[in-house]
Amino acid sequence: MEKFENISGIAAPMPLVNIDTDMIIPKEFLKTIKRSGLGVHLFDEMRYDRQGNELSDFVLNQPAYRDAQVLVTGENFGCGSSREHAPWALADFGIKAIISPSYADIFYNNCFKNGMLPIVLPPEQVAILMKDAEKGSNARIEINLVDQTVTSSDGEVFHFEIDPFKKHCLLEGLDDIGLTLEKAAAIEAFESNAAQSRPWV
Repeated sequence: MEKFENISGIAAPMPLVNIDTDMIIPKEFLKTIKRSGLGVHLFDEMRYDRQGNELSDFVLNQPAYRDAQVLVTGENFGCGSSREHAPWALADFGIKAIISPSYADIFYNNCFKNGMLPIVLPPEQVAILMKDAEKGSNARIEINLVDQTVTSSDGEVFHFEIDPFKKHCLLEGLDDIGLTLEKAAAIEAFESNAAQSRPWV
């Protein structure tokens, strides 16, 4: 997993509540176990018509937001099923951070495991950032994970809380496998000692 770096990029406004994982990546695209290639199907039912043509009024199809790295959304983002394909699709599209008043717990934790930062801010602060995002590609948002701040294009700064362990994992690019590999020397030493002390095992 890549290390999380500070963001200075475009934020796409999605002022909807209860965006569930089936909206993020519909069930027909869950057949793959690869993390790549799902970005094209992100928000598929909102993004395309039945013939597969882009719907021009959907935010991520608009020229100003095609390269968005941040989503500003309503509360309870990522509710519904626990499919990890949802953060896979967001990450594959290029989304690196989400700003919302609240998330479904499983989705929230899955974001960290896939190198994405889900930021929780009070509704009134999210509303300010939503308005800021609506300005389009000229309004770049800044996210500093070390300082735990979000800065609007107007220079307004908001501080967010994050679990120190999750912050460490993002900054160091550590998923569950990476965390295990950090202990590789200790694991090898344990196995070596166990083999000597219990050769019959």
